[in-house]
Amino acid sequence: MIDVAEKRSFLVWLINHVSFRRREVIWILNYLINHETILNNVHIVENADLTKRGLVIHDITHETEPMVLHIQNQAFTNSDQIFHEIRLHWQQPLYLECIFPNSWHNEQYLSVLEDNPEISWNDSVSEEIIQEVENYMEREEKEAKMRLLNHQIDRALEEGDREAFLQLSDEINRLKMSICEDELMK
Repeated sequence: MIDVAEKRSFLVWLINHVSFRRREVIWILNYLINHETILNNVHIVENADLTKRGLVIHDITHETEPMVLHIQNQAFTNSDQIFHEIRLHWQQPLYLECIFPNSWHNEQYLSVLEDNPEISWNDSVSEEIIQEVENYMEREEKEAKMRLLNHQIDRALEEGDREAFLQLSDEINRLKMSICEDELMK
């Protein structure tokens, strides 16, 4: 569970750094910031429209409605309705989705982002991203092996173990060739 202070800090950052088409978005966010008991039930997720009670806010760069509250497959855009729904049902979980540029590069956003209970993030990861992660892990594994081999070569030299040095040198050369081949394939 994400700490209320972290959520508050992120929402304050959001208000100060992101522009919205309607000032009511800022009013709602300020209301959440100033009511800890409500903020305690707020969960920042993606795809909030798929939850039982989700509020989606868009920054000024999106042409869509800047604020939409989704309650059991019904959408509400009236800011007064949204405010009263949040105020009257403060004990219920509210799933908040904040859509703004470069959100995945924002540390504060990522630190408060939770898994959506209705649709897990890893259910929607593309094959391209999976391949990217696998390639990254392979590179990291090869680099770790390279560091280990270099350390073992240094130790073989210190101990004067010619046979181990030659064997490890062959192994590191094969690994270097493998890395070069991987780079050429990109």
